[in-house]
Amino acid sequence: MKKEQMRELTKDELLQRQSEIEQEMFSLRMQKSSKELDNPLKLRVLRREIARINTILREDEKKIRPLAKKDEGTVSPKEKQE
Repeated sequence: MKKEQMRELTKDELLQRQSEIEQEMFSLRMQKSSKELDNPLKLRVLRREIARINTILREDEKKIRPLAKKDEGTVSPKEKQE
């Protein structure tokens, strides 16, 4: 997932995605230890995705770049342009 797509997600969605990635990484590490891992680069990709999520969450926490707020009545900036 690209960082632009991640920034459009809410905090709950990002935390859920992070949890899913961590579960996937666990299974990949188990495959690696049993020498059954087909694509070892997948671990690197997942680690970087977790780092992106942590960065986005930290930016929101520090009020550097706020996360998207998913409300029924609001229109996103991309929808305004169209």
